[in-house]
Amino acid sequence: MLKSPLHPRLGDLVAALLDDVLNQGMPLDRAYSRRFSGLSLKPFEQARIALVTGDLLRRLNLYCALAGIQVRQAGKMGWPLLLAWHAFHRIAMPNHRSLDRFKEETFRFRLQDVKKNPALMDGCPTWLDKLGTDQLGEGWPRERAALSEMPRRFVRVNTLKGDKAALLAQFKKEGVEAIEVEGVDTALEITSDAALFKTKAFKDGLFEQQDAGSQKVAAALAVEPGMRVIDACAGAGGKTLHIAAAMQGKGRLIAMDVEQWKLDNLKERARRAGAHNVETRLIEDSKTIKRLKESADRVLLDVPCSGLGVLKRNPDTKWKDTAERLAPLVALQAEILESYSRMVKVGGILVYATCSILPMENRAQIDAFLAKNDRFRLIEDESISPAETGFDGFYLARLERIA
Repeated sequence: MLKSPLHPRLGDLVAALLDDVLNQGMPLDRAYSRRFSGLSLKPFEQARIALVTGDLLRRLNLYCALAGIQVRQAGKMGWPLLLAWHAFHRIAMPNHRSLDRFKEETFRFRLQDVKKNPALMDGCPTWLDKLGTDQLGEGWPRERAALSEMPRRFVRVNTLKGDKAALLAQFKKEGVEAIEVEGVDTALEITSDAALFKTKAFKDGLFEQQDAGSQKVAAALAVEPGMRVIDACAGAGGKTLHIAAAMQGKGRLIAMDVEQWKLDNLKERARRAGAHNVETRLIEDSKTIKRLKESADRVLLDVPCSGLGVLKRNPDTKWKDTAERLAPLVALQAEILESYSRMVKVGGILVYATCSILPMENRAQIDAFLAKNDRFRLIEDESISPAETGFDGFYLARLERIA
């Protein structure tokens, strides 16, 4: 957390970012890219902006309550929120003209009131608190609190270009502080505010930024060099590149998605990573899937989901129409699982994964699938809990095709 007030120039950027996300509907990472482009910001300044913006969005309703404004107004009320943020964290106030309207006594009164509401203190909107309680029961408050925290920074060692020791040595040369992560062989945690994407290590493709929990998903495929593997919901390709590294660049890895721009970005990432066995394929219709029937030794289905396991990293999800999208998403997950599972050979492995912590998107989907499909058996599944691990929240299930 900051020890000194945010400079007004940086505060104006935070206010602009809130407007981009809350009023313009822009994803947070795209808003950062837009606002930082062309600016000569030092790494520590970018880190400060990200810290404050992220915390404001993770607990937006809390800071709105402290500032005396409605959540729907937040995108246009950046400075009142910033002043409430500084007061809440007991940081000296920035020298800004809006300070004239800040009333310390009113703030203290509001603070005493919000402390009576644990969900509000965790920045949890009513719809999410009800959903989490319904789905996770007594375990929800711990997860809710964990999802309100600042995310830790993890990277995955690209074993196509080196090992963990070599990356740690290169990081040390470049002033990047990192430590190993227990239980995840390919992960390092970055413990400094280094500008990772400006390092030589990044330009040389020695690592990918990827949450430690996410790294466990591709590992569950247990791929081997020479296999035919399909990543059927590849998206930006973080897990695709992990799979390619585990295959040692040998064999055939087909990365599929319904959006061509994501596959184009993946091609660029694959070139930098030295993942030369990645083949991209656009899913144009159901025929694309049918042509691959019973062709793969391994299939990864990292399906579209609510994203409620990665709220630390994508806090704007809390303030969008996630509740309304949930039922269609659950139906889509079942449809993808039923249809895409046909690409697995007999004896092959299917991994179903989400970045959600809701049983309705996770084990309930697997149980419903297995009830209708005796072609598969469940080998194991795992729920990766933010509260227990400090990672993002994920679910994965390993299924074997037996007939």
